[in-house]
Amino acid sequence: MLDPDVKQRVLEEYRTHETDTGSTELQVAMLTERIRQVTDHLRTHRKDVHSRRGLVTMVSKRRRLLNYLSNEDVSRYQSLIGRLGLRR
Repeated sequence: MLDPDVKQRVLEEYRTHETDTGSTELQVAMLTERIRQVTDHLRTHRKDVHSRRGLVTMVSKRRRLLNYLSNEDVSRYQSLIGRLGLRR
């Protein structure tokens, strides 16, 4: 789970309008932040298989959302991966 402060920061940075809570960009940004947290957790707890499975699930969900966004609007996709620092 994301801390409320981190979640609020991500919300303010990536939302597309004032009442946005579920746009594709925001969902990808939230997943990216959670993926970073779980990755840090797994660096210290290497044998935590349950968290690793959750990480793989989050990565695949983010990949599906990014594929959807790239099919819908390439400029939004390029902008988002540039802001998040994702390779591709």
